[in-house]
Amino acid sequence: MYDAVEALEGRQFDVVYTGKGALCYLPDFAQWADVVHQLLKPGGSLYIVEFHPLLNAMGSVALPGDTDDLIIRNDYLEGRGAIAHDTTVTYTGDQIPGRQRSFEWMHSLGEVVTTLAATGFQITRLRESEVLQWPRFNGMHQTPKGWWRLPDEAPRIPLLYALLATKSD
Repeated sequence: MYDAVEALEGRQFDVVYTGKGALCYLPDFAQWADVVHQLLKPGGSLYIVEFHPLLNAMGSVALPGDTDDLIIRNDYLEGRGAIAHDTTVTYTGDQIPGRQRSFEWMHSLGEVVTTLAATGFQITRLRESEVLQWPRFNGMHQTPKGWWRLPDEAPRIPLLYALLATKSD
């Protein structure tokens, strides 16, 4: 990703979009923002739809006899480096042979907005949403539109966000 400007031979675009689950694989968010800025034409738009960083900080209570209440399990803020995950399933739920180690980096909403603004983007819209496309936590229920949300009695927390920014120079 960091070599995209060279790989695309300096071409510029009207829109750059990044979808759910992409930003956590970027160790250097500021470098990525600079690359995206170079890929956009003046007045071009960056559109991000991403899992809310609070989602990755939350986890179900996992001790015997505990409830399905959510608690903070991981950092919300950036700055401590990568979080290592050892697993036998992919992020899509497919089984893989043996254990696989992957790494993710936290990028708080504050880091995202501040870095984009410092890179030369004007943030025109930021929306947080309480729905996901799959049931991440126990007790989630499906909406009539096919999304998943926490039960009505649970606190309303953001699970996704959408951000629209324009290249201002």
